[in-house]
Amino acid sequence: MTALHILTGTEDFRARPVVRRIGVRDLKDALARGIDDFMAMPSHAAFLCLIYPLIGLLLGWLTFGRELFSLLYPLVSGFALLGPFAAIVLYELSRQRERGLAVDLTSAFGVLDSPSLGAIAVLGLLLLTIFLIWLAVAQAIYVATFGDAPMPSITTFLERVFTTPEGWWLIVVGNAAGFLFALLVLSISVISFPLLLDRDVGAVEGVRTSLRAVRENPMTMAIWGLIVAVSLALGSLPFLVGLAVVMPVLGHSTWHLYRKVVEPGPGPRQDPPRPPKTQQRYAAQFPAALFAGEIRKPR
Repeated sequence: MTALHILTGTEDFRARPVVRRIGVRDLKDALARGIDDFMAMPSHAAFLCLIYPLIGLLLGWLTFGRELFSLLYPLVSGFALLGPFAAIVLYELSRQRERGLAVDLTSAFGVLDSPSLGAIAVLGLLLLTIFLIWLAVAQAIYVATFGDAPMPSITTFLERVFTTPEGWWLIVVGNAAGFLFALLVLSISVISFPLLLDRDVGAVEGVRTSLRAVRENPMTMAIWGLIVAVSLALGSLPFLVGLAVVMPVLGHSTWHLYRKVVEPGPGPRQDPPRPPKTQQRYAAQFPAALFAGEIRKPR
């Protein structure tokens, strides 16, 4: 029964999500709203403190530590395949702010209250599988081009890639394969994760709705995919530091894109009551804030 709920959800199949047609103006508005969310919420801190160091350590260990230089570019570019799942906390922050709730970094744990949590996990596992398949395909293309002998150094590797016919063939074929993987992930996830966070429709309907959104808006979604690809590329250039800004903005914007593409459901998701918050402390109050307690008046 649990597995069936994860796949199908509880919403009436006769009231499946309705997909709208949107245009470039809607993309601009979604981006503007995403930037506004980013400026209003400290989501960038989570990405700066967690995701960037983890990526750096992983890339360093897999490439330089084990001399797997051929996986450096597939790892960096392929990380975007996991972006829709990694951004689930950003969708949640935008959802709560949209409802007028007080939002801070702890609000991201509202994801755990989603009735579609199991479906979200299943789709996340699907994206991880696609990511691993992409790495295997990229490595197979590399081996077919240069063989399986390890490169002695990163300098030799880059020289052979950029100065030999085989290297340019690797660049063209590898990027073409990467484009197909990116197109697949965009099609199945551009709407599915925000939809599952908002409504209990199940993993199958989430993917189907995302595919319908791409089918009904092919040009607009292609432009959106280009915006995402260019933004991630620019954010990755200064040693991935730019991702601390680019990823939160894209994540928040994706939530607002979902709102424009899919008509609202029969009722908003109900959030559990929260305990009252104590008085907020700011960085400028340090270190006095460590000793200043909040004085409560007796009732």
